Amino acid sequence: MTELTIGWKASPQHFTIGEYRELWRLVDAAGFDSCWVFDHLRPMGRDRDGDIFEAWTVLAAMAEATSRVRVGTLVSSNLYRHPALLAKMATTVDHISGGRLDLGLGAGGDPGVDPAIGLAELSGRERVERLDESAQIVRHLWTRPLTTFAGKHYRLTDVPADPKPVQHPMPLWLASNGERRGLRVVAERATGWLTATFDTTPGDLTRLIGLLDQHCEKAGRDPGTLRRGVQFPLPESDDEILEAVEAFARAGFTDLVLMPRGGGLARVAATGTLLPRMRECFKTASGTS
Repeated sequence: MTELTIGWKASPQHFTIGEYRELWRLVDAAGFDSCWVFDHLRPMGRDRDGDIFEAWTVLAAMAEATSRVRVGTLVSSNLYRHPALLAKMATTVDHISGGRLDLGLGAGGDPGVDPAIGLAELSGRERVERLDESAQIVRHLWTRPLTTFAGKHYRLTDVPADPKPVQHPMPLWLASNGERRGLRVVAERATGWLTATFDTTPGDLTRLIGLLDQHCEKAGRDPGTLRRGVQFPLPESDDEILEAVEAFARAGFTDLVLMPRGGGLARVAATGTLLPRMRECFKTASGTS
C-alpha cells in the first residue's frame, strides 16, 4: 500500500536562527513526516531583500536540532556545487541526522542572483544535461569504492567517497517539468519526482504525471516505483486543506509538502492536529484504504 507523507516547507529566510530552530522543533513534535529548505542566495518572493541562510549549512544544524522528522532540500541547485562536493555534503547530513536525509536536486537557475555572482547563463538543455550527469555521479559516489566518470560537463577519475550514507539506498529526488528531457532524467535516475504549484489543485501537473509514466515505461521502469512529491500553498481553512489533499491524492501524488504563507510558526501546531484527517482523506481518495 502506498503511504502518504506530509511535509512542511521551512523557507530559511526572514528568521533569526533561534526562531528557525523553534520552527523545526515544532514541525518535528507535531508529527509531520518531513521538513524542507530551499537553496537560494537571496530571499524569494516579490521583495528579495532581507535575511536568508544558506541551505546546507542550516540543514545540518536543523538535523541536529530534531529527532524524527526527515530533512531535505526542495531543491538544491545543481549549479552551486560540484556533484562530488554535493555527494559529500549530503552524506555528512545523512550521518548527522541518523539517516533522515532526502536529497532534492534541481537543474538550478536564478536570474535574480546568478549573473551577479558571475555564473554563466546556461540553456535549459545544458542545465538538464548537467542535472543528469550529477544524478549519476552522486549515486556512484554513494555506492562505489571509487568513481570514474567521463561526461560532457563533469569528469572524475578514481574518486573515493567514504563514509557512505547511512541509508542504503539514499533517496534522490529530482525536480524538472521538462516534458522531453527533464522528465526522462527523473524517470531514469530518481527515487522520486519533486514539483511545485502555486495553486491548491494539480491542474496541468496531472498531464505531466501521465508523461512521466510514459518516460518510466520507455526506460523499462515500473511507474509505481517512482514517488511523486508536490509542494503547494497551505490553504487557510481545514476544509480547504483536506480538499487539496484529496485533489493531489487523486492525481497520483504520494508526498505532499505544505508551503505556508509567511513564516508559518503560528500554524505548525494547528495544522499538525489535522494530520490524521489528512492521512485518512488521502487513503480514501487514492483508493488505498
